[in-house]
Order: sequence, then C-alpha cells, then structure tokens
Amino acid sequence: MNRPLRVIIDPGHGGMDSGAIGVNGIQEKDVVLNLALALKHLNDTLGHPLDLFSTRTSDTLISLSGRSKLALALEADIFLSLHCNHSSNPKARGVEVYVYDKPNSNTDAATWLAFQIQERFNKRLGFKSRGVKFANFQVLRETSRQMLSILVELGFLSNSVEIRYFLKVKNTEQMAKQILLYLLRTFYFNS
Repeated sequence: MNRPLRVIIDPGHGGMDSGAIGVNGIQEKDVVLNLALALKHLNDTLGHPLDLFSTRTSDTLISLSGRSKLALALEADIFLSLHCNHSSNPKARGVEVYVYDKPNSNTDAATWLAFQIQERFNKRLGFKSRGVKFANFQVLRETSRQMLSILVELGFLSNSVEIRYFLKVKNTEQMAKQILLYLLRTFYFNS
C-alpha cells in the first residue's frame, strides 16, 4: 500500500437525531461521537499511522447518503459505522457487528473484520458477543462494494451496566485503543 490505511469512522446519528436514549438520558449520538473523537486523538498521538477521517466531528446530522458519498469520494479502505443498541429488555447486553447481506467481492474480508472486532471487544473489554449479523443497512449497501464496510452496535443503552461503562472516559479510550490496535496489527504488521 502506497499510503496509510484510509479509514472512515462514522459516528451514527447526530444533531436532532439522538439515536437511542438510555434510561439515564445518555444519547447514542454522544456515545459514538465520543468514541470517534477518541479514535482520532489516539491516531494523532501515535503520529497518524492511519489516514483517519470521520463523517462528523461535532453534534451535527449528516444524511446516510452523505456519509456513504464521503467514504466513496475519499476512496476509503474501511468504513466503520458506530452505533449503540436499545432493547425493551433491560438485561439485553453485548456487541454485535453487521456486514452487508448481499455478497460481493469484499464480503469475506468484511465478515472477518467484523468477527475480529466483536471478538476483541469480548476478550479484551469483557463485552458479551452477540455475533456477526448481516443486514441491508443503507451505509453498508452503498459502500460495501468499494471497501470493507461494517456497522458496530457497541452495546445497549437500555442496560444500566453498559451505560455506566460508556460514561467513563477511560473506557471510551480503551474501546478506541482496541479498534486502532487491531487495524494496525492486521493491516500493517501482518501484511
């Protein structure tokens, strides 16, 4: 690769679209933006080993097609959309990762990336693994043919234990570290 790995971080929702709202008022748009900002900060601290972009860096709403168009225009290698789950069951917990449900030339590699991210969150951070799933989400549909595209549901804002986890800055930094180190280890040190 002649340039650093180009990664688009897509913190879901934003602006008037709060996404899921936790039992204590925590909003999905804030949790995922905090993680995106932590990823950018860590990448900057390490001297920019990744060519990392974010679809938003503040509390603004970007259309789904706008997110995809940015990833395509920047010719990203990886598109990583960040979200949080919510359930009527307050005991529901864990991380699940989605890949586009129509096979293409990137499906196998994207599925492998999805399995590795959810496994890292399980083994390194203690999140229950809810597995890798396939869906027809717009951002995956519009990017999966050109890059490795996954959507990560980080945990449940309806679960009081996971909410407490998300409220601690050090935990957000640990999530960012696990994602960044995995990408570096896999795409640079093992290539």
